[in-house]
Amino acid sequence: MSDEPNEPARRAFEKHGALERSENGYTVTTTAFDATVSAEPIEQEGRDARFEVEVGMPSLDATVAGDGVADVVEDGWFETLALRLEDAYEVAEVDSDTEPEIVRSDGRVTAQFAFLAWNADTGVDDAKAIVDFVEGTYVQGVIPGYEYEDPVAGLLGRATQQAGSEDGGAERGGTPL
Repeated sequence: MSDEPNEPARRAFEKHGALERSENGYTVTTTAFDATVSAEPIEQEGRDARFEVEVGMPSLDATVAGDGVADVVEDGWFETLALRLEDAYEVAEVDSDTEPEIVRSDGRVTAQFAFLAWNADTGVDDAKAIVDFVEGTYVQGVIPGYEYEDPVAGLLGRATQQAGSEDGGAERGGTPL
């Protein structure tokens, strides 16, 4: 991918509140993971750009405190995560002729996505939605019963806090919305 997106994509990146210019495109600042988005111009009528999204995250074993997890648990966790991330394009209205690429190596998982956007503004929003989907899917797949280190401990704490604030006060006798 080119280091410089076309003008519509550059403007869309710069006005989006969750992205900052970085060495490899634009970094998503609202996730605990390493997420970057880049765009290159395309020569296809009616399209502004082709976007690439890359999200790097720790493997399950790399974030569990202590002795980690058994290989069979790690393998099952990764297989499930990879299957779930295949649905990432469904959170956005994008055209993609490629399957997501999900790779595990040396305690890291890297998920890569590529898609065409009708316009740069929605392309940037769709890229951000994919990053959010990856983070949410990762958190949903965390296996209970282990003690986790950051960034997973922080993500779980944030998810628990958000769930408590969204329950309408049911734990305190309130009526859920």
